Amino acid sequence: MKKRIYPLAIVLCLSAIECFGQRIKGSDTVLPLTQSLSEAYMNAHPEASITVTGGGSGVGISALLEGTTDIAMASRRIKFSEKMKLKKAKQEADEVVVAYDALAVIVHPDNPVQQLTREQLEGIFRGKITNWKEVGGEDRKIVVYSRETSSGTYEFFKESVLGNKNYMSSILSMPATGAIIQSVRQTKGAIGYVGLAYLNSYVKALKVSYDGGKNYVYPSIENGINKTYPIVRPLYYYFDHSKADVVADFIRYISSETGRKITLDLGFIPD
Repeated sequence: MKKRIYPLAIVLCLSAIECFGQRIKGSDTVLPLTQSLSEAYMNAHPEASITVTGGGSGVGISALLEGTTDIAMASRRIKFSEKMKLKKAKQEADEVVVAYDALAVIVHPDNPVQQLTREQLEGIFRGKITNWKEVGGEDRKIVVYSRETSSGTYEFFKESVLGNKNYMSSILSMPATGAIIQSVRQTKGAIGYVGLAYLNSYVKALKVSYDGGKNYVYPSIENGINKTYPIVRPLYYYFDHSKADVVADFIRYISSETGRKITLDLGFIPD
């Protein structure tokens, strides 16, 4: 989908936000970034009102179709089937890349394993590798956590890491990224995946190799920017083209110097 650039001359949107407010819904990965950006925007424009809620990429795009959100946040590209539903509803979805996100594979801090290849990750998340001793760790069962199927992060991980193969049937699906962090923190044999912005001292991120173990790279903003870390994806906003004037001022704010600094400070990579 071609990315549209909205000129600086579009200023009508601010009054629209002031009059009606603006609703943004969708990806839990994009949620903290959008919350911070919207708070800074409203501080700069006290009359503006923006409401931000999560639920997952699929939930956000469904809300866009139903007319219950102005912007859908997504951590994966809109599906062809979703585009067709929007078209049937006489909507045309415009796409904007908000930022880029490095996806970190996490384990319990006490886990001695420091790195895994893509092939080993595929084996773990497909249920072919079930004990940490098979990848150089302790003799301990691997407990695999994942996001639920409506999550764009779930779909991106499946595409990038599993080669579009199915997850194991017994995988433990979590409704939000925070739930994965909490579960991995409490389970010594656990493994999961989260956006880089969610990393904290209670879990450990692993180095990952996409070249069969020749080079292992740690997930970081620097390694995402220099393109050495392999699991990086764009994050999107989708909105109906007919409402472009309503959202343009906020979207332009994202690429401002202030917006880019907020993006970097939160652990995302500016577009």
